[in-house]
Amino acid sequence: MAERVETESGPFCYAIGLEVHAQIVSSSKLFSGASTAFGADANTQVSAVDAGMPGMLPVINMACIEQAVRTGLALGGAVNRRSVFERKNYFYPDLPQGYQISQYQQPLVTGGQLVIELEDGTSRSIGIERLHVEQDAGKSLHDRDPDHSLVDLNRSGIGLMEIVSLPELESPDEAVRYVRTLRSILRYAGTCDGNMQEGSLRVDANVSMRRPGEGLGTRCEIKNLNSLRFLQRAIEFEGHRQATILDEGGTVRQETRLFDVDANETRSMRSKEDAEDYRYFPDPDLLPLDLDEAWIAGIAASMPELPDARKQRFMSGHGLSSYDAGVLVAERDNADFFEEVARGRDSKQAANWVMTELFGRLNHDGIAITDSPVSADALGGLIDLIVDGTISGRIAKDVFAEMFATGRQAAVIVEERGLRQVTDTARIEALVDGVLAAHPDRVDEYRAGKTKLLGFFMGEVMKASQGRANPQAVNRTLCLRLEAEEGTR
Repeated sequence: MAERVETESGPFCYAIGLEVHAQIVSSSKLFSGASTAFGADANTQVSAVDAGMPGMLPVINMACIEQAVRTGLALGGAVNRRSVFERKNYFYPDLPQGYQISQYQQPLVTGGQLVIELEDGTSRSIGIERLHVEQDAGKSLHDRDPDHSLVDLNRSGIGLMEIVSLPELESPDEAVRYVRTLRSILRYAGTCDGNMQEGSLRVDANVSMRRPGEGLGTRCEIKNLNSLRFLQRAIEFEGHRQATILDEGGTVRQETRLFDVDANETRSMRSKEDAEDYRYFPDPDLLPLDLDEAWIAGIAASMPELPDARKQRFMSGHGLSSYDAGVLVAERDNADFFEEVARGRDSKQAANWVMTELFGRLNHDGIAITDSPVSADALGGLIDLIVDGTISGRIAKDVFAEMFATGRQAAVIVEERGLRQVTDTARIEALVDGVLAAHPDRVDEYRAGKTKLLGFFMGEVMKASQGRANPQAVNRTLCLRLEAEEGTR
């Protein structure tokens, strides 16, 4: 949703474009056979190609290209039959070759769109300019030695997809929603794990401010944002910084900036380079990438169901609300878990248990759903005990807590603790009679018209039964007893 920054001379609007660098899921790097496993000791996963040794020739890893094509199709882009790798020349200590092999004039994918859902329930389509493939640089380490910066080349040469949006995002919140939605699509497609804390997904944000109705202003690029929270804070600060400069009659300089998370501000890194500053030219060691039509069609045929399509199916097939369906499909593992729980059961009841009880405990304990101590089958078994009247919904929550703590099955816990629901009519009548006898004044108040006291009586009976009495039977018996009591007076 469009957001404005108010100044003394009037409002300014955001224009935001994002460059998302997504690490390709592949066991080996883009141009070498070195491992891409995360967390290895520094410089233990580096081939001669990754280290930029003279005479070493890159060899394209087609598994990475397939993953990039899959991503382009998921975003509705056009996969170009021919694309070209070029050398992007610049110096940086962790760039061993002195250039980055990337794509520029002829990228792998052009066009596409991504639909984001806004806070008010409406949605917007954000255009995608391109997706190109490139190799990652290494990593400079500034906190390991008091006198030197060190370089780890494990990341050097890992395949990246750079996904470039059009400058159509209009607020920091929209930028966050865009990245969150893109991350979900990438994870569904299986092309990037999206782990921002491991550097698998990094964002450069291009921010400019303008008066309402005017053309795009001068942009500044904020580099290497590795969390959604930092992305939002960085854009907010940069928008206010630029608006203040413009409000005072100044000129925004085109530059690259970094976000200082401690100071909560962006600061200048260098003047912004244009394409000619990188001296792009086709890499002489790599032939143009010519893709076969049938090969692309085969990838398209193997595409999984994506989040938007799955959300619509959850709404139409399971009768879920747009909100509930959106929560469940945000992560593929969550959606898979729900579908297993809901199989053969009431979908809304399954969704409530998954979203409220399970997600609540998992989030509280910081556990991924793939490591949940309560399996989908076990949670379904608990729901079955509620449906067949073995236990009440209130008792079920206690049983779930024990299931989560111990990993045991619901039926076993119910039998061991004697939690079966009391459905015996005589037993329930005795409980009701005892409660009414203990509260004659409340009975008189009920008869006088305070019918809301029925809830009080229900609570007292359930307390007396330790939560095991069947609530429907209790309600029915209470109504009969109170009406009979009234009729005799």
